[in-house]
Amino acid sequence: MQNLELTEKEERMLVGEEGEAKQKAMEILVALGKIYHAERMVRVSSAQIAGVSYKTIGDAGLEYLKHMAALGGRVEIPSFLNPAGMDTCQWRQMGFPEEFAKKQLQILDAYSTMGITTSCTCTPYLNGVRPVEGEHIAWSESSAVSFANSVLGARTNREGGPSALCAALCGVTPLYGLHLEENRVADIIVNVEGTLENRTEYGLLGLLVGKEARGKLPAFRGINPDQDMLKYLGAAMAASGSVPLYFVAGVTPEWNLGESPEEITITKKEIEALKEKLNEAGHADLVTVGCPHASLDELEEIAQKLEKKPVEKPFWICLGRGVKKEAEQKGIARRIEENGGRLVADTCMVVAPLEEMGFGTTAVDSGKAATYLPTMCKQKLVFGKLEEILWK
Repeated sequence: MQNLELTEKEERMLVGEEGEAKQKAMEILVALGKIYHAERMVRVSSAQIAGVSYKTIGDAGLEYLKHMAALGGRVEIPSFLNPAGMDTCQWRQMGFPEEFAKKQLQILDAYSTMGITTSCTCTPYLNGVRPVEGEHIAWSESSAVSFANSVLGARTNREGGPSALCAALCGVTPLYGLHLEENRVADIIVNVEGTLENRTEYGLLGLLVGKEARGKLPAFRGINPDQDMLKYLGAAMAASGSVPLYFVAGVTPEWNLGESPEEITITKKEIEALKEKLNEAGHADLVTVGCPHASLDELEEIAQKLEKKPVEKPFWICLGRGVKKEAEQKGIARRIEENGGRLVADTCMVVAPLEEMGFGTTAVDSGKAATYLPTMCKQKLVFGKLEEILWK
């Protein structure tokens, strides 16, 4: 096994000269580096940390975070969080369980004590954190990793929640995987037949390709997506196939093909067939979008549709708090809320305790949400594009 070279500062952290929390963090980073045969660490400019919702980390995760904070753990770089399990401002009005809320707030307090910004979102790039091409980061949420690597050209592996926290505390991560140019190469070409017209269809494409990729990195031909479509595409591939990087000809900043890549074709007919398969019910208890978190453009589209026909059942639009603030300033939030919608910050339907709140069937337009809701929240699905689910 090759040696992992550390700088003087990294050595000081490893032997405990910069505190016990950083020592424990560096021990984890060194172990990861050795497992993946990294030659050294690389400085990262930001960390995005998963393991935030009480639903997913439970009491054991909460105690770990409290412990690291009590040891004096303080981050060295700008660091922020994945969605929590509830809207931290509206949880009472929305009916989140009291005990759940109590534990969730303790989790956020522990992160805050370590100097981590509690902006709980899976789309940090919509909330002022937008790394540039070639910039090394340590992000952990699967759709955020996909977007950062693919659409922005930044460099990150999919960190686990603990390893992202360690990177935040130490300011470095092992130099392996997608931090290295030679690994950012597609080995499967996806030819898409038929015109894809909306985010939902791109999510369905992502579900199909994620299953086909089987650990390979895809490169797409025949599509011309906007940013929100790319967001849905990458999120779905990450959910169905753990795909952390993809290329789109003429769209993404990188286009790197390996030698003799496999080639497949996905047709519009296959996409439509999957859409029908995901529909399990005719009516929903809850309509929810924003998985990944909604952009300002999506909010404007929602506002226009609701102005034509208000929604009558609970309708959550999940988003980052920064985007919500901007929507309030522009008057978009008022237009949505006057017509039955609710802007829900800090959380998303996947990590919220929907089953404890009385919901059994949820309508979504997201391939990622459709992947996780049946297992994580015990939900039946109504699936379709925005105008097909709003009044289900």
